[in-house]
Amino acid sequence: MNKYKIASFYQFQDFFEFKNLKKPIELILQKKNITGTILLASEGINATISGNTNSLDNALQSLKKIVNIENLNIKYSYSSNKPFKRLRIKIKNEIVTMGIPNTLPHKNTGTFIEPIEWNKIINDNSILTIDTRNSYEVSIGSFINSLSPDTKSFRDFPEWVRQNLDKNKNSKIAMFCTGGIRCEKASSYLKSIGFKDVFQLKGGILKYLEEIKKKDSLWKGECFVFDERVSVVHNLEEGNHEMCHACRMPINETDMKNINYIKGVSCPHCFNQTSEEDKKRFLDRQKQVELSKLNNTNHFASQKR
Repeated sequence: MNKYKIASFYQFQDFFEFKNLKKPIELILQKKNITGTILLASEGINATISGNTNSLDNALQSLKKIVNIENLNIKYSYSSNKPFKRLRIKIKNEIVTMGIPNTLPHKNTGTFIEPIEWNKIINDNSILTIDTRNSYEVSIGSFINSLSPDTKSFRDFPEWVRQNLDKNKNSKIAMFCTGGIRCEKASSYLKSIGFKDVFQLKGGILKYLEEIKKKDSLWKGECFVFDERVSVVHNLEEGNHEMCHACRMPINETDMKNINYIKGVSCPHCFNQTSEEDKKRFLDRQKQVELSKLNNTNHFASQKR
């Protein structure tokens, strides 16, 4: 049974009083026992929050009034496990960090493509389809025929564009990401430097997996998400990946059978990247996690399952 409802949304707009919004938002969400993360910046709001259905729905109504956005495009999903352990509301320079000043998606961005039309884009050989997510996200799933820039951070995307795309501004380019926010900013950036034919998947991968049946889908693998579910599949059901709590990389069943996997301590991705001192520290933390489970209490570093 799915006990927790999850709401993901973002909105690019001029948010001049954003610093004054943190406290009233915090008070409302704490009162409703809502957990998750909200980012506030002068360019808008970016949030993924969770709670029981009634509390979340009521909190969202109050939140819309506080931020003065009536028509938030909210994506809903569900989880049997608590997706977030606490509430974080952060004041940021950007709600998704690219590091390029004056990239303004609410004033100039690419053409939105509905999920039902996305397969046509994927199958069009005249369009270059780019996955704007980071390499560790792409490693567990992506659309067929798409190109990954192999970035470690979204900040790396502009430099990749300069090195790989900048010479031909007449190229047709389509982009996608988890929920839409990164590809919307990436589209705005490409438009600002002279690309004319730029498209983006409306609602991101999550909306596509929600609306498109598996038999008709051009998605392969699972979609990484930034909460305790780790990954989702079609119909936004929980996937089979877990997270290495040493390096935060998604890991699958094969990874967990690897000789270098120690729960909470190391995985094949990070075993050779951490010191013995790090591993000892991670092991001590994992012991505390297991102890808290035995005592039926929460721990800040508890595992997914």
